[in-house]
Formats: sequence, structure tokens, C-alpha cells
Amino acid sequence: MVYPEISADALSRAIHSKQVSCREVMQTTLRQIALHNPQSNAIVSLADEDELLRQADERDAQLARGESMGWMHGMPQAIKDLSNVAGFRTTLGSPLMRDFVASEDGLMASRMKASGCIVIGKTNSPEFGLGSHTFNEVFGATRNAWDSSKTAGGSSGGAAVALAQRMLPVADGSDFMGSLRNPAGWNHIFGLRPSQGRVPMVPAQDVWISQLGTEGPMGRSVRDVAMLLSVQSGHHPAAPLSIAQGGQAFAAPLDTDVKGQRIGWLGDLNGYLPMEAGLLDTCQTALQTLAPLGCQIEDTGLGMAPEKVWDAWLVWRKALVGPRVAPFMLKAENHPLVKPEARWEYEQSLQLSGAQLMSASAVRSQFYQQMLKLFERFDVLALPAAQVWPFEVSERWPKQINGRAMDTYHRWMEVVIYGTFAGLPCISVPAGFGPQGLPMGLQLIGKPHGDFALLQLAHAYEQANLAMIRTRPPGI
Repeated sequence: MVYPEISADALSRAIHSKQVSCREVMQTTLRQIALHNPQSNAIVSLADEDELLRQADERDAQLARGESMGWMHGMPQAIKDLSNVAGFRTTLGSPLMRDFVASEDGLMASRMKASGCIVIGKTNSPEFGLGSHTFNEVFGATRNAWDSSKTAGGSSGGAAVALAQRMLPVADGSDFMGSLRNPAGWNHIFGLRPSQGRVPMVPAQDVWISQLGTEGPMGRSVRDVAMLLSVQSGHHPAAPLSIAQGGQAFAAPLDTDVKGQRIGWLGDLNGYLPMEAGLLDTCQTALQTLAPLGCQIEDTGLGMAPEKVWDAWLVWRKALVGPRVAPFMLKAENHPLVKPEARWEYEQSLQLSGAQLMSASAVRSQFYQQMLKLFERFDVLALPAAQVWPFEVSERWPKQINGRAMDTYHRWMEVVIYGTFAGLPCISVPAGFGPQGLPMGLQLIGKPHGDFALLQLAHAYEQANLAMIRTRPPGI
């Protein structure tokens, strides 16, 4: 098996052993992009081919001198279009940012470049990263890797599709409300939302309160996810709440005996979360493949009224999302150029008081304590990565699920808030396919700072489901 079919970790070894040159990898990557990207629209702002080949030749020359920059030496990489890379546009999917070119790298991109990757462009994202459906007025919509009539999910939709269609060996993303997990599930790859503070977000307007969003890794294997996390993670003084542990711990072998691990199946929270037909069955069937490995799987509840958690979540969203949109609302002439969902977020934030935020913070703290109680009984919690199958790419967002109306543009993704709100590591693993052949993901939520143990369990799950997980999208 040759690149681009091999894993990113195998590609790194092949580059370092000179079985394949960085130039050959770049040429193959550009061919894959030329073949698949016109249909899927996953990669945007693609750099000049001659310049990319020149950089690949530089990486080859370094290896010839016995020099390696790191695990990503010579790997082509496209960075999500919400993150800065010097010399590339960061549009945020907004017409108001269409021509903004970053003058310096964000921390995540700088760490990946320091490990040797070659940035070839950006991956598409919804406007301001809002909504789990990747479309915007700058680049258009990104289409699902398995069915081009369906959404790719979001906000890391471009990254997920680029991975699934073998246009990238590994990919970065970010996650506030499932933005690493939902597109991973809908494109049959792995997406890890790391523990709060594991991957510092620098620069940032606020380093004390804005802790719900995080950057993180995506891959076609758990090993690839872990290796990219080893590059991305580690404390940074500009992010005072970042975790002190360095990234090297995630480069350790993932093989382990998972016998005796206890998994709590949250499902649809006893009917609270509406789910489209077949979705729960697909995820439960996938989860049961851990039983022959000795895992104990048991149904459980959240232990706290989910309505209370949702109401507190909405307050936090008002506090954190509205101010992100606010600078674009200063001029009245900008308003028609901001998508309605973003304008709604801004207007909601104007009604928020400090007392409301503190009250919601108390509820969030109560919820975290309840999650700790669940982890006294369980090692991992599990539930679906989405409440609907990938929907039509022309639809902005699902207005109802099984006849139950969605009262906000993001209510249909309520299933992803629990890992985020508690700051816990959470990985989406491929769960298989529904009746229409569309993919779905299964969320596994780990204990506080338990990223590595979670990756080990996900790796065991992967090994138990290799035939299903290695299924490729049509045309690949």
C-alpha cells in the first residue's frame, strides 16, 4: 500500500527512511486535490504549486543532510480557515474578511510547521465557525465525502472531507459545539476534542473565560490523531490555563488491555434528545464491539436535568460567541454581510448580564461535579456524535427531528455539549453506516485530563472494527 492510502504515521516513517521523497508526497497530494477537490470543495486558498514543490525539495535536502524537523517533516497540511498562517488568507468564511492575509502564525500552526509540515492552503469552514454545516459566501459549501448531495458537517468540515478523500494525511480542526466530532462522524474518520487547556489557543482576545472552544487533531487512525496531538499540545505562557504536560506523552504506543473497562451508554438521555431513525441502533451496535474485549457496557443517565444544562449552555454561548461577532456589527453597512445566525448570536449577547453568567457558571460547576460522580462508576461515557444523519447540502440546518421543532439553529447538535461543558476529552470514532449508506460517529468521553487513556480505548475499538473503519468513500 502506498501514499496516500497509508496512515500519516506510516508516511512519516516512509519519508524519514527515504522510501518516498517529500517532492513525491507533495506531487501526489496535489494530484489528489485536483481530482477530488473540485467536487467536494474541502481545501481553499491553495498555494502556488511551484512554491510548494520548492519547499518539498528543501525538506528533502534537509533529510539528505541528516536533519529532520520532526514527525511532520515534509507532510502537506491545510490549516482550518479559522486559524492564522502567515501569508495565507484567514477569511473566517466571511465576506468581510475575504482579503485578510495573516502576518503571523497562530500557535497551533507554528507548532505544526516547527514539526516540519508544509502548509499548502486552508480547509473550509462555516462563517465564523458557527453551525455544524460548512458553507459560506466566500468559498461556498463543502460536500460530504460519501455523498456530494449531503453536508460535510462542521465547523471542521473541510478538514474532515480532505482527510476522508485522501487529500491530506492528517488534519487540524477546532471544536466548540462538536466541530471536530460531528464532521468526523459524518465523514468516517476520527476527531478528538482534547481536554480543556490541552491545546492552547494563542493568540486569543481572552485567556481566562473563553475555554469552551479548543483546537485539536483529526485523522484516519487513532495513532495519527495521537501523533498530531503530540505536536499540538503542551503548555504555553500566553495561555495561563493550558495544561503543563508536554505532548511527547501522546507519541507512546497505544496498545493496551481494555478488559474490565466500564462504559456508560448515555444514548438519547432517556428520550430527551430526539434522534433520527436508525442512528441509536448504529451507535449501540458499534459500541457493543468492545464487549468481546472485556469491556462492561451499561445503560446510564446523566444524573442531572438536561434542560438545566442546556439553559446554562445557552448563557455561556451568549457570553462567548456574541463578542466574537460584535466587531463585525460596528458598521451598519456590514450587517447584511453577516449571516443571520451570527447576527442572532450577537443580539442574544446584548441581553446578557454578569449575574446571569455567574448563575450559569454555578450550574456548569454542578454539572462537572455530577460528571465526576459518573466517572466513579465508569471509565468512559458514550453517546452518538450527532442526532441526525448528514442532511441536504442546500439546507441551512435541520428545523425538526422526528417532528420535534428545533428552537435554535444549533439545537439539533445538543448531543455534543456534555463533553465540551465539562472540559473533558472526547473522541468521535466511526460507528458505521445507516440505511442510506451515510456514516455516523460514536462519541467516547474520557475522564478529566484522561486524553491518553481515551485514545488507548479508541485504538482498541479501532482494532476490533478494522474492516468497517477501512471502508473508503466512493471514488477513492
